[in-house]
Amino acid sequence: MSQPVGRVPQRRNARSNRARILATARQELGRNPDVTLEELARASGVVRRTLFGHFPGRAALLEALAEEAAETLQAAVARGAEPAEPADRALARFSLSMWPVGDRYRMLLALAHRDLGAERVAGVLRPARVRATAIVERGQRDGVFHPHLPPAVLSAALEGMTIALLEEVNTGTFEDDGTRTAVASLIAAGVPEERARTVVAEVAAEVVGEDPAEAVPEDGDPAGG
Repeated sequence: MSQPVGRVPQRRNARSNRARILATARQELGRNPDVTLEELARASGVVRRTLFGHFPGRAALLEALAEEAAETLQAAVARGAEPAEPADRALARFSLSMWPVGDRYRMLLALAHRDLGAERVAGVLRPARVRATAIVERGQRDGVFHPHLPPAVLSAALEGMTIALLEEVNTGTFEDDGTRTAVASLIAAGVPEERARTVVAEVAAEVVGEDPAEAVPEDGDPAGG
């Protein structure tokens, strides 16, 4: 059966509108967590009916952002996996891979407990947590990281520090391209500062130009708008 004339452009426009709304939401929610859907529609350059056709309410919009963040994070975890390299390089690579994703979706931090809930946020972060804990465990076993804390606890502490730094970026009190946070993570894990700076510089030179946050899967949402 032949496809109706105009159907493909309509779907393409719908995907484009949806992607533009989500991109605008990432920006505007970072500036104002209480921005309304009507304000987002205007900022996105679409009419109110189009936005509500894709996202019937605030909860649906935030869930779409959470799903997008989860998919992007999973892609970043996969791209940042180099199991054969030393643990300090692996942790630096992991941290540098995570930073663009965290930077892009840091507005979710402000909405995590109020709108998304701790369980949903934990689901988004789970792949990164599993990977980070595995790196820390290997580093402690190899004598690269201090064993003063259990792997899961140390990994959680590093995550907490990274989230705190992202929140500082969100408030405009801290600037980073990911390298400062990666160095801080290695030092917190027990790597000497000079070694930490050297490792991060080497790994950063290898991953320059790679932005896992750009690899957001295209949504096939068929809704018109």
